[in-house]
Amino acid sequence: MKTWTDADIEAFMKVLDSEDDATGGGTASAVAGAMAAGLVGMVARVSKGKPDLETDEFYDAIDTEAQQLTRDLMMGGREDSAAFGAVMRAFTLPKCTEEEKAARSAAIQEGMVGATRVPLENGTRCVRVLELADRLSASFNRNAESDLAVARSLAGSGVVGCLANVEINLSSVKDEEVKAEIEARANELRSVYDVVGG
Repeated sequence: MKTWTDADIEAFMKVLDSEDDATGGGTASAVAGAMAAGLVGMVARVSKGKPDLETDEFYDAIDTEAQQLTRDLMMGGREDSAAFGAVMRAFTLPKCTEEEKAARSAAIQEGMVGATRVPLENGTRCVRVLELADRLSASFNRNAESDLAVARSLAGSGVVGCLANVEINLSSVKDEEVKAEIEARANELRSVYDVVGG
């Protein structure tokens, strides 16, 4: 059995780093989703080989996808930090001339669009974690019932947090076509969450 190393703890504490203003709620939401996906995979694994449950192939498929979602959401957390960092850097660009002002404004807008798209993707992944948890809920090792409940709670928090980040960043996007497209996707994601996260 693997145990937590100092490096593991240090990596996790990065999310809570008081000196890193780029690692905020969006990153934390993605990490919550990653932990949820890890738990879903674990519940699938401990459900294999049990009488009166599903086939090993059923659990293997869920475990494989859950492990991929864990990796994708951890990477998504890093991408969220990077997206916010890009916005912050854009605000520091010079604005002495009209050309500089235009370049700065364009960079800010590009950053804001990225800062809405990244949490939207992470929120979509968190919803998928909830869908996998739903697939498991009808047939799984009941000794892991609390683990599955925690997975659902974390994934739900991930969705809510990601959508909150989309909403607050979207208010600064000026391109109405892009804004409408992202808003439509966010509304669709919210509707799916209302079904699987309720």
